[in-house]
Amino acid sequence: MQEAILKVMKDAGKPMSAGEVEKILKADRKEIDKAFKALKDEGKIISPVRCKWQPAE
Repeated sequence: MQEAILKVMKDAGKPMSAGEVEKILKADRKEIDKAFKALKDEGKIISPVRCKWQPAE
């Protein structure tokens, strides 16, 4: 799930909310939220604006 989220964010080329990622992946929101938390904890995504995330690279 984490890799899929990172790919969606990279392909979009802009900061995205969890809701936007959910619509694209058509995945369960709880799974997305869990993956977002793990990505945040690992420093793989950053938040340039409130409630929006993008890959840290």
